[in-house]
Amino acid sequence: MTAKASTTKKAAPATTTAPKGFEEVTEFGQLNADALTTASELATKAAENLNEEITSYSKKSFEEGVAAAKDLASAKTPVEFFEKQSAFAQAAFEGFTAQATKMNEIFATTAKEVTAPIGARFEAATETMKSYTA
Repeated sequence: MTAKASTTKKAAPATTTAPKGFEEVTEFGQLNADALTTASELATKAAENLNEEITSYSKKSFEEGVAAAKDLASAKTPVEFFEKQSAFAQAAFEGFTAQATKMNEIFATTAKEVTAPIGARFEAATETMKSYTA
């Protein structure tokens, strides 16, 4: 066998498997891009939902503050004023605590949802690397 024939015989498997390898790399890259797009869409939707939640809470808090101010203005004695003020302060604190808990839950859920597509691609990359090293 000549050197040219030997080289051609050795190169033949590479020329048939190379296109398949390029297709796999391209598909893997496309899936990564799709995962990033999905994560971005989820993050955008989450930001909109958070904005709505913050706006709603701010509006409610402002309305409660105005109502409390009117209620405080109707107090006839200093004792009644301080009782109303204490009740408002306690209600405001409890409302804030509940809202903070709700926002914490929203942030935790959002983080899981947004990172899930990217995490799945990392798992796929890990599995792919394992198949090459095995």
